[in-house]
Amino acid sequence: MVYNFKVFKKCAPNGKITLYMGKRDFVDHISFVEPIDGVVLLDEEYVRGRKVFGQVVCTFRYGREEDEVMGLNFYKELFLASEQIYPPPEKRPFEPTRTQERLIKKLGSMAYPFRLSVPAGAPGSVTLQPGLEDEGEPCGVHYYVKLFVGDSEIDRSHRRSTVALGIRKVQYAPEKKGAQPCTVVRKDFVLSPGQLELELTLDKQLYMHGETIAVNMSVRNNSNKVVKKIKASIQQGVDVMLFQSGQYRNVVACVETQDGCPLQPGSNLQKILYLTPSLQSNRDKRGIALDGQLKRGETTLASTTLLLDPEQRDAFGIVVSYSAKVKLYLGALNGELVAELPFILMHPKVVDVRE
Repeated sequence: MVYNFKVFKKCAPNGKITLYMGKRDFVDHISFVEPIDGVVLLDEEYVRGRKVFGQVVCTFRYGREEDEVMGLNFYKELFLASEQIYPPPEKRPFEPTRTQERLIKKLGSMAYPFRLSVPAGAPGSVTLQPGLEDEGEPCGVHYYVKLFVGDSEIDRSHRRSTVALGIRKVQYAPEKKGAQPCTVVRKDFVLSPGQLELELTLDKQLYMHGETIAVNMSVRNNSNKVVKKIKASIQQGVDVMLFQSGQYRNVVACVETQDGCPLQPGSNLQKILYLTPSLQSNRDKRGIALDGQLKRGETTLASTTLLLDPEQRDAFGIVVSYSAKVKLYLGALNGELVAELPFILMHPKVVDVRE
């Protein structure tokens, strides 16, 4: 039986260093990050007496390139891993994968495997959707593997002898299902007896991209007020960790209805509203968080960011969350009643058969 594996290849401008990688998506398992494996093919004459280093670099652009004037810079760079690849160590601290072994067998004696480890808690790959008139690199968190020739790992690399390949750090849906989300909110009125009660339930906590979310609501009007309109929405929370005021929300799906309204005093209402959050209906909104892109191809809304400890957030990166929100409108004088339920939106786990 013959197995065909796709391999990513990139060569330095001088043609002396070539990087091979079996994949460009590396899974964050929350408590640890999948190691980043690859093979580098070197020109024997060129690297004789020199050193070759490999690094994983995380970049965070939090402002537009066209706004960078007078020395102002909206760009940060973090080196998460660094290893000397050539000359190789006497004893390799890891066992090569099957893909690495096959590449070494095919490429010859000047092919060297490497493994770079990213620390747990490193930010996920997220791109913020630019405006239609924006130019340059989009804001967000991006990763790349960098190989270069130098005297030390902090040496300034030269473009002709450097190769860099973009990768992504991704999270997939957890296998363990959480509790069914449910909440009840009530509103009292200062000059009126009774209260208005809204119960909100989702059929599950974990949804996959493209899935329709059923928002089950139950309204019990024990007040003497009238519910005039109902609005349900899916909100994407974006927390840019670099700033204290870097939190904002995007409405990625919304529906308004007056079906069952006006809801008179003493009446009850049971209703299910269906919402499907998708990028297709939000193409023109700047600042929508998207899954990190390797090329300007198709992508989806960003997945929920799962943290090992929600209290210990790194001051670097973007944290994405989702919630379903229902608002009852009671008129200009009586205000509103709002209920909100967080949920998780992710991609299903992908099984890699190569390792």
